[in-house]
Amino acid sequence: HHMMRQCRYSSKDLQGIELITSYVFNKAEYIRFNSTVGKYVGYTEHGVKNAEAWNSDAGILAQERGQLERVCKPNAAIYYSAILDKTVEPHVRLSSVAPPIGRHPAMLMCSAYDFYPKPIRVTWLRDGGEVKSDVTSTEELANGDWYYQIHSHLEYTPRSGEKISCMVEHISLTEPMVYDWDPSLPEAERNKIAIGASGLVLGAILALAGLIYYKKK
Repeated sequence: HHMMRQCRYSSKDLQGIELITSYVFNKAEYIRFNSTVGKYVGYTEHGVKNAEAWNSDAGILAQERGQLERVCKPNAAIYYSAILDKTVEPHVRLSSVAPPIGRHPAMLMCSAYDFYPKPIRVTWLRDGGEVKSDVTSTEELANGDWYYQIHSHLEYTPRSGEKISCMVEHISLTEPMVYDWDPSLPEAERNKIAIGASGLVLGAILALAGLIYYKKK
């Protein structure tokens, strides 16, 4: 058995603020007080009987109604500053993916990760102009830890000398962020080259160190 009290806010001016107190037994809510309704409502036979008894007691009703002023309103500013006003910038990744069988031979994916709050806008630009066709996007997907992610796909037929970009707009950003696609090499190939180059440099350093050690001996 447990009781849960919620303060629900829809705006900083506290218009529409609502207090909801729920009583739950065996994971089933059996009675609720809603400040907008102004009384208790029962959902089971036991809950209905309790609601009738509590609603007829002016002291119990006054106590519950007073929680809106004692708890919800005084803490609103704290909740907004500590949680609701927080913003986290998205991490954006632009990559090439295998296209489905269709009209275009290529597909790009623009992914935004770990941003808060939820609303975000992801658009595609081709030579500076917004692309509206052959674009599909997921909804904002909840990670389960307050952060969100979203993925947008662009099917296209490559043209020589063109510039394709992904533009991300979010409340955490002072201006829209534009990420340009570099078609010179697939990302996997670029990673292989980077790893290979790093290994080559490390090998050269070790060889030089060995040669110096040998000469000193």
